[in-house]
This record gives sequence, structure tokens and C-alpha cells, in this order.
Amino acid sequence: MDNNFERFNETAEFLKVLAHPVRLCIVRGLLEKGRCNVSHMQNCLDMPQSTISQHLQKLRTAGIIEGERNGLEINYRVCDERVKRLIETLFDKEDQ
Repeated sequence: MDNNFERFNETAEFLKVLAHPVRLCIVRGLLEKGRCNVSHMQNCLDMPQSTISQHLQKLRTAGIIEGERNGLEINYRVCDERVKRLIETLFDKEDQ
């Protein structure tokens, strides 16, 4: 067993960011839809835009999603392949 915990720090931080129900829902929705903007997420999740933006910021900072500006709106998408594999593992096909 390896007791060099520094080596596992990045993965632990990555998992901490995903370990929130709203962020899991956002990531899963982005994987299903491909990309979408905050307004669409706000309608789907029935949450204030500011709350969703805070969650998006955490996901962006962790490198899990990225945004592409299209005029006044930003469309987000999942850009980390590990997340795609993890979501497929956590949620079987019937749940997706």
C-alpha cells in the first residue's frame, strides 16, 4: 500500500467537486444533451441562476466542464473523459 497521499490529492479534489447532487445532475445533463446554457439549466433544475453559476464555477475550476461563448450566452459541455466514464459507471443505462 502506498502511503504517499500527495499522489492522490488531485483525484480526491476531483471527486470532491463531483460529490454534490446538483453538480452530478448538471454533469449528467450535459453528457445527455451535449451542451447547454445556464438558462436551460435554470428551467430544468428550478433553481436560481446564481446557484447554478456557483456550481458551474466549481466544475469549470476543476476542469470538468468548459464554456464556449455564443453571443451573450455561454454553452457548457463536459470536457473531461474521466467524468464520462465515471458517470456511466455510477448510473446504469436505465437511469440515464
